[in-house]
Amino acid sequence: MVKMLGAMLEGSLVSLEIFFLTLAFALPLALPVALGRMSASRWIRAPVHVYSLVMRGTPLILQIIFVYFAPYYLFEASYDRFTAVIVAFTINYVAYFAEIYRGGIQSIPKGQHEAAKVLGFTRADTFFRIVLPQVVKRILPASANEVITLVKDTALAQTIGVAELFRVAQNASARQFSTTPIFIAGAFYFVMNWAVSELFLRLERKLAYYS
Repeated sequence: MVKMLGAMLEGSLVSLEIFFLTLAFALPLALPVALGRMSASRWIRAPVHVYSLVMRGTPLILQIIFVYFAPYYLFEASYDRFTAVIVAFTINYVAYFAEIYRGGIQSIPKGQHEAAKVLGFTRADTFFRIVLPQVVKRILPASANEVITLVKDTALAQTIGVAELFRVAQNASARQFSTTPIFIAGAFYFVMNWAVSELFLRLERKLAYYS
């Protein structure tokens, strides 16, 4: 049992690494994509819209397989499995977070933009000092749902052989002819999601002054 738990802890570290790296890349990259979706230029808006449709309309597991195998078949190039997982997770979650951002930005009344212009704010100042703080508060619940989903989606990394938590649990289950490791892995995921939920609840309380 001790050996199994040690292996599962190592697997959970890989899962957490996928989780944090995905957020580190996806959260900032989603903002320009969201702005691209709202662009007045059709040449910008249309391809970004197609990208969003493809990423949200196809399974993440298929995207992981494509990102890992496509470079080899198309360009005879290859890279390690973990990198492929991070790339696939990032381009997938950028599309989802971009839609959340877009909804939050468009929910801000236009009157606030006009008032800021009258007060002499530049467009950049208006966005970063007036609009963005309100957007952050409004998108927290939807973002929390996506982040919780990401915790569970890390299990899909096993598709191309990355030894994250669920794959380690499956291997242990097969060796011991027992489902116990699977349920232990479920407890690990529950604890991680509980921590994420608590974090977002605290953030919502801190941003309550924007109500």
